[in-house]
Amino acid sequence: MMTNLFSTFDPTTSNMMSINWMSSLLFMMIMPMMYWITPNRTIMMINMMMQNLNKEFKMLLGKSKGMTIMFITMFMFILWNNMMGLLPYIFTSSSHLTFTLTLALPMWLTLMVFGWMNKTKMMFAHLIPSGTPTMLMPFMVCIETISNMIRPGSLAVRLTANMIAGHLLMSLLGNNMTNSSMMIVLMLLTIQMMLMLFETAVAMIQAYVFSILSTLYTSEVN
Repeated sequence: MMTNLFSTFDPTTSNMMSINWMSSLLFMMIMPMMYWITPNRTIMMINMMMQNLNKEFKMLLGKSKGMTIMFITMFMFILWNNMMGLLPYIFTSSSHLTFTLTLALPMWLTLMVFGWMNKTKMMFAHLIPSGTPTMLMPFMVCIETISNMIRPGSLAVRLTANMIAGHLLMSLLGNNMTNSSMMIVLMLLTIQMMLMLFETAVAMIQAYVFSILSTLYTSEVN
């Protein structure tokens, strides 16, 4: 039972070379926006969303306003991977730490190297919040250092765990439909439809949370 359940998240589904990770690039083939002749509601909705994100990221980043392009791109990339994972027979790449850590760890390392090399005094100042009593300063340095070091892990695990949880629940409900009566099947179908709407909201929210937290971490180095 557990093998069948968790095999949904197994990237190697065959003995030959698996192409499951190619699902991360599927959205590039199905949404060639620049080649569409006439504007449509999809383009208008995406442009509106990107403009709102650009305004919010500019407000958070302050001086480094040019970095909003990177965070909007990250948001769109995570969003489309999360949404593609809701379609049947498509591998959910964002439910693996390989995917999420690849996004979170290089960004965090780059910020740390840049901050400690160019703004060392400010990075030391971040280790002790203003108004901290003298006796608590050594403990606050340890706490702030640990909290800073676990940031990439928390970003990666948050996205992975939220994407896995809904898929596991839908898999459990789907496995119980085979030997059930018609009333139970109808009830499970209703629950799965509600879960599908919930997972769609989670896919959008988690992409936003990942990008907004990355923006906040970057704003500390500015």
